[in-house]
Amino acid sequence: MSSSRPPARFDILGIGNAIVDVVAPTGNDFLSRHDLRKGSMALISADQAEALYAAMPPGQESSGGSAANTCAVAAGLGARVAFMGKVADDPLGTAFRRDITAAGVHFPTEPLRDGAPTARCLIAVTPDGQRTMSTYLGACVSFGGPDLDEALVADSTVTYLEGYLFDPPSAQAAFLRAAGAAHAAGRLVALSLSDAFCVDRHRAAFRGLVRDHVDILFANEAEVCSLYEENEFEAAARRAGAEVALAALTRSEAGSIVLRGAERVEVAAAPVRVVDTTGAGDAYAAGFLAAHAAGRGPRACGEVGSRAAAAVIAQYGARPQADLRELIASIQD
Repeated sequence: MSSSRPPARFDILGIGNAIVDVVAPTGNDFLSRHDLRKGSMALISADQAEALYAAMPPGQESSGGSAANTCAVAAGLGARVAFMGKVADDPLGTAFRRDITAAGVHFPTEPLRDGAPTARCLIAVTPDGQRTMSTYLGACVSFGGPDLDEALVADSTVTYLEGYLFDPPSAQAAFLRAAGAAHAAGRLVALSLSDAFCVDRHRAAFRGLVRDHVDILFANEAEVCSLYEENEFEAAARRAGAEVALAALTRSEAGSIVLRGAERVEVAAAPVRVVDTTGAGDAYAAGFLAAHAAGRGPRACGEVGSRAAAAVIAQYGARPQADLRELIASIQD
């Protein structure tokens, strides 16, 4: 990295699906009636989305999507944050833009004028805190090359890519362009693998992206094992640590490990009463990247990530209601 590069305008630029999240408490019987598998994420049609939305009890609605959640939480932690993602020119798209901007995130992407409506994720939360997601992707899958602002990439210290957006070929091409623009400007590229099923569908492409373009990798145990086709977490972790400069690998209640070269840091999960696991991984990435932007070391990054995740899963919804800014200063390296 060149020491002569100019200071970045933003600490973090997220690129991902722009989705309106609808989070509502339900019983297990609701899942049974609507043939939903607890803890899963399923893609649904526009008609299915309308029917399920009508059947859900009143819930919390906010701008969402994995990277958008990370961006909003990171902004709440004091980082300077921008986001790129596609919404439609419709009421939900307007709501998404208003909400994420109010969270302190710069959102310059132009809306889709003609085409699918804004995406939405319908999240049923059962009493055990498990979230079952039914997602209609709508306009967000139209994100592609024309939406990528390479100047904004070059003006961001870390460009954070969301694995959920990896399905459309146009988005994959945009990811590679973003990585090229970031590295040409002396910046960093981070990737969240997002979901083991995403990795299963595009394993070879993800492997190439990680090996050749990613500096910071976020993954949970299932995702990193899927990426490297390893049955044992430790074997997959070793391979990840050998391919990226920094790997943050989460293991739910077992905490996380952070790998930087030969350095390995084990971070315990913060104690918490689980209410809703929606957005836990997103919040972990937010805390980690916000601490990284503040110049903190691997242990502090992992600790801030763990506490941010705990704050999210102790409540409904993917955005912490408490002020978390003191976390970065209060945690020691």
